[in-house]
Amino acid sequence: MGTFNRLHLIRQVDLFTLRLFLSAIEEQQIGRAAIRENIAASTATKRIQVLEDIAGIQLLERGPKGVVPSPVGAVLARYVRQIMDSLEDMRSEITEFTDGVRGDLAIASARTIFVPYLARELGEYSREHPLVALSVHDVENVDIVQQVVHGEADVGVFAAAYELDLDGVEVTPYRQDRLVALVPRNHWLSERTSVTFQDLLLENLIAVPSMLGAYRAAARRLEQECEPSYTVRSAGVAISLVRAGLGVTVQPECLVTREVQASAAVLELAEPWAVRKIHIATPRGRVLSPAARGLVRQLLDRPGDETEHMTYF
Repeated sequence: MGTFNRLHLIRQVDLFTLRLFLSAIEEQQIGRAAIRENIAASTATKRIQVLEDIAGIQLLERGPKGVVPSPVGAVLARYVRQIMDSLEDMRSEITEFTDGVRGDLAIASARTIFVPYLARELGEYSREHPLVALSVHDVENVDIVQQVVHGEADVGVFAAAYELDLDGVEVTPYRQDRLVALVPRNHWLSERTSVTFQDLLLENLIAVPSMLGAYRAAARRLEQECEPSYTVRSAGVAISLVRAGLGVTVQPECLVTREVQASAAVLELAEPWAVRKIHIATPRGRVLSPAARGLVRQLLDRPGDETEHMTYF
């Protein structure tokens, strides 16, 4: 056979033959591919032979145990999969106009974002799109992006942090809020209106996993070490320990309720990193489903009331 003939392939090959070729590779036998595509084995063999003739190069290597793609066939198979995925995306988008958005949608985020922001947004989205089955992944901030990269979540909403690897995702700004310092009511810092991180390093520091990277980076800039006295899983527990007089912590201001303010002092954190930037992560290089696109559009168009605080624990 000669060289690959792109024009002949475009003009003469139909989509069914391309799908049959892909099935032959996945089934490793043309006969099984024929059964899968509901055609006669002889017809399947003929179609693939014609495909190779049109392409001008061998696409399958035949052996006693079946077929495997040639190096060129493997390349073609990769592009055929992309074509088939694009056709499915097109079908989903067209269906959206006639039947409404439907499908499965997985969202990954952390409790410190779900509680003040996303819970209400997802409630509104679900009411507007009842045919979409939502699944919510409540994970640590450092795991959100990786869930999107690995296809475990369609959309992730995370707080920017020093240790996050953003390779493999598209990042879109969503919101920003502030981090504040919380100290017990009878603490010597409680009479102040603002504190620095250096002030807090002198105290029993309470940390949650999502804040450890920020704590340690801030300490390095001060040429100091940061070893929190307490490391707990959630902001709710951290705030409870502060209210019990066991230490100080840094948390998003949106989690500070009136109840918390009654038993703890809330102070401005006078640090450039006190602005918490929240972003939306979507998979890089993959087309979003209509359901995922609709959610992202809603989050960007209707960010909600950032002044509303909700009880966290």
